[in-house]
Amino acid sequence: MSEQLIENAAAYIRELFAGNAGGHDAAHTFRVYRTALWIAGKEPECDREIVALAALLHDADDHKLFQTEGNANALRFLRANQVPEERIARILEAVNSVSFSQNHGRVPDTLEGKIVQDADRLDAMGAVGIARTFAYGGEHGRPLRASVEHFHDKLLRLKDTMNTEAARELAEKRHAFLESFLKELSEETQEEI
Repeated sequence: MSEQLIENAAAYIRELFAGNAGGHDAAHTFRVYRTALWIAGKEPECDREIVALAALLHDADDHKLFQTEGNANALRFLRANQVPEERIARILEAVNSVSFSQNHGRVPDTLEGKIVQDADRLDAMGAVGIARTFAYGGEHGRPLRASVEHFHDKLLRLKDTMNTEAARELAEKRHAFLESFLKELSEETQEEI
């Protein structure tokens, strides 16, 4: 794995997400990157560089953040760094298989895509997932109730979508934390959440 290429990608992400403090910011990207590499360490047959670059670039063209088409931001970076077209295709295949809302239950075709999808979904669970949900809700003027609905629409469904054994183990713990949080919130607000 080219350390310089990874460092360049990290710098690009810091620049691309400068000023973004919502649920899809550079910190989210770097958590997904670290988790993806951890999962990749348990899947020796994967291509770690594809995993690393796909994880770093997975939100570079997110439709909620950018008005780009055809992975323009990711492509710009990859081509500027002379990544071969065959590798670009593999990275973008993984990137395009990550989004929960865009893929409607589709399982990625590649191991690298499965790993990055798992890492991204794990970041939507547990304590970080809760924080991200309310950060996004506040940024978009959502009332508390609407943010809580997001738990039922997406977050509580993620545990059963994990592709790798390592991710399934982490998801169990984070899912239990989500359920515990909702129970406590329901008691404190005296509403059924």
